[in-house]
Amino acid sequence: MWTDDAYLNPPKVIVDPGAAYAEAYAVPTRAFQGIPSLACGRDGRLWAVWYGGVTPGEDENNYVILAVSTDTGESWSDEKLVIDPDGPVRAFDPEIWLAPDGRLWLFWAQGLDKPTKFGPSGVWAMTAAEADGPDTVWSAPRRLCDGVMMCKPIVLSTGNWALPVSFWARRDAASAGIVVSTDGGSSWTERGAVDVPPDVRDHDEHMLVERQDGTLWMWVRTKYGIGESASTDGGRTWSALSRSAVPHVTSRFFVRRLRSGRLLLVRHDPGNHDFADGVSRGTRSHLTAFVSDDDGQTWGRGVLLDGRRGVSYPDGDQSEDGTIRIIYDYDRTGAREILMASFREEDALSADPSTGAVRLRRLINAARR
Repeated sequence: MWTDDAYLNPPKVIVDPGAAYAEAYAVPTRAFQGIPSLACGRDGRLWAVWYGGVTPGEDENNYVILAVSTDTGESWSDEKLVIDPDGPVRAFDPEIWLAPDGRLWLFWAQGLDKPTKFGPSGVWAMTAAEADGPDTVWSAPRRLCDGVMMCKPIVLSTGNWALPVSFWARRDAASAGIVVSTDGGSSWTERGAVDVPPDVRDHDEHMLVERQDGTLWMWVRTKYGIGESASTDGGRTWSALSRSAVPHVTSRFFVRRLRSGRLLLVRHDPGNHDFADGVSRGTRSHLTAFVSDDDGQTWGRGVLLDGRRGVSYPDGDQSEDGTIRIIYDYDRTGAREILMASFREEDALSADPSTGAVRLRRLINAARR
């Protein structure tokens, strides 16, 4: 008998799934997979996570998958790790992140699947201390806080770590939150949240950037594209949400500070945005990477990563050599592909996809091989 608090139970974690789990988790059994994340190691190693399921949708059958590349993405392992809660509980929205202290963090959301969307959920994590070694040993799963974390954490100039966490189930409260650790991830505390009006709210999936003047800048997915807010007190209070000047469809985007200090933005740029009635009607196509030299005030011409309809949910990281690697999904219930694009800052600034550094549509995993 499963209770309404079953989502609070630690999930099943399967390391190096073998033949015994082939029927349950092998690639051909998946009718759905997508929503990926990627992290770059210090020895050329890459980690990719996403979630899938045996049914063609987002439901109680969802589980999280991790794969590894030891040759900067030329080839990828089979499943190295699977996270699968029991009963009517789903694991979804994973993020992979290499912390400043060298620990690898695997975050995911764990929630009770309900006929009405957005049941109770929480953010969970496991860490690996020897992330760059041949044998990764993971800690036990740990619940960090309520809510759903869809996007990467950032390290603030204070040294604090900040997670962007959505509180979808809190219907009458500010939903796009920031959860902070002041002790290197040992404990986490809710600090503040942006009020996203219900009439424009669409999953939030917000991302955080610390501007050069110390202001925190939050970008939020909304029904009209991207909303933005700012905080001058470390995320405790936020300005009213306003519409960004950056056009976008109703989907997740990716924004990140690069090693050079420039900002990276990966978004859809189909060129057919229609904002009638305050709603973006553009398509999830033309995934394009842009770089800003002026802290996000303007953006370069951009380099097209994948123009097909059905590409979505970019995430990524930058290797020590400066290479930017972006992971995304394509056709979650059809081709079911997890892909990677790689390029350098200069490629995005010049909009030149023909340089030797630009490599597109590199397959990480597909349900149809």
